[in-house]
Amino acid sequence: MHLIDAIVKGLLLGLFMAISVGPTLFAVIRYSMNHSYKAGIAFILGVSLSDIMYVTVANVAANWLELLNEHKRTIAYGGAVLLIGMGLLGLFDKYKPKRPSTMNVTISGAHYFRIWLSGFLINTINPGVIITWLAAVTATANTSTLYRLVLFGCCLGLILTVDFCKVFLADSIRRKLTLRRILYLHRFSAACIFAIGLALLISTAFNIQFKKKGEEDILGYNQNQITAVQKIAKA
Repeated sequence: MHLIDAIVKGLLLGLFMAISVGPTLFAVIRYSMNHSYKAGIAFILGVSLSDIMYVTVANVAANWLELLNEHKRTIAYGGAVLLIGMGLLGLFDKYKPKRPSTMNVTISGAHYFRIWLSGFLINTINPGVIITWLAAVTATANTSTLYRLVLFGCCLGLILTVDFCKVFLADSIRRKLTLRRILYLHRFSAACIFAIGLALLISTAFNIQFKKKGEEDILGYNQNQITAVQKIAKA
């Protein structure tokens, strides 16, 4: 029962985090639409490594993650600049969609590495990710090592599985769309990434705190979401 409880909580936490809408979702759509499912996979593998890094560091050296949390404002600026840059690049590049059957251009290993690195960086310098993992680890601090290993293993496994589904779904949709609609989706996903980056920059620069039902956000990340993560992990 002890491990079953860890599995259930890990899956619930993973589902909660996997269905959250953020910059990684639109980036997955963008890369999968632009190139193929391989590019999308490269991106989510970068995101996954970042998540694994944070979970490992949070469990082994929570003080270091708390130190990052104390500098979340600086990290937020870095994340905002990266997202705005990616959004502008997607909006103003000379992207010309092609049918999958005609896409014979081989993507180099260096290009795949850049895509993987962008996934790693977007997730790593996202202050919301730091706060969320810190909340989850803090909530399970009094449990055994095996319990945490199972819980976070199930959580990360489900997140990666859902991300794979997003990639293949986007690739499947791409094959059924007209070239004009593919271009529109490319611009839309780039615009969403830009908007998220701009919102993060503005909320950080002007210390804007949005309120909902009497609770304050932390640099745009609602306290209700953090509380939900803690409740799932601690229940």
